[in-house]
Order: sequence, then structure tokens, then C-alpha cells
Amino acid sequence: MVALFEASLAAVNNVGDSSGWSLGVDYANWASSKTFHVGDVLAFKYNPSMHSVLEVTQNAFNSCDTSSPISAHKTGSDSITLDKPGHHYFICGTPGHCGGGQKVDVLVA
Repeated sequence: MVALFEASLAAVNNVGDSSGWSLGVDYANWASSKTFHVGDVLAFKYNPSMHSVLEVTQNAFNSCDTSSPISAHKTGSDSITLDKPGHHYFICGTPGHCGGGQKVDVLVA
């Protein structure tokens, strides 16, 4: 019963709100305006011919290194469940996009 109650509290967060996952969005500001919990879902909406979503380590996030992602998503409508507390780092895998600001650090309480 408790598990069902906790699951019902999970929030779905559209990354970038109405702008989606694209260039020109202040993702640091977006993430800082939210509170994330274990079980919440990040919904990445984007044009898959132009973007992708890579979950990466902190070092890869800081350097925009796309070579060894933890996971890669390329459908244009990706839902990623936040399964543990701490930082979760996501970048776009298209060359130049991460350096252009298409990356987000999500802190899960």
C-alpha cells in the first residue's frame, strides 16, 4: 500500500517546460526552480534529427564529453525516471550543443 501511495506522488517534469530540450534554454534556471524526488520522471521532448539526451558523469557534464554516456536516448520523447538521490547529469549528444548550454544538472532529494 505504501509503494502505491509513493508512486502516485511522482511528478512528471517536462525538461525546459514549453521550450523542451533545445538550444537557447537556461536549464540551470529551470532545474533550480524545481524540487526533484526519487521516482519523479524527466520528460525530454525534442526533434530527434537535431538532438539527443545522454546521461553522463559529473566530469563528462563539466567537459561536455559525449564518448561514454551512462545511458543514451534518441527518440525525441524520452521519459527518464530518477531512481536515486543525488545529482543526475544530462547533455545533448549533438556536437556543440552541450557547449552551447544544452545540458542540465538535476539534484534529486
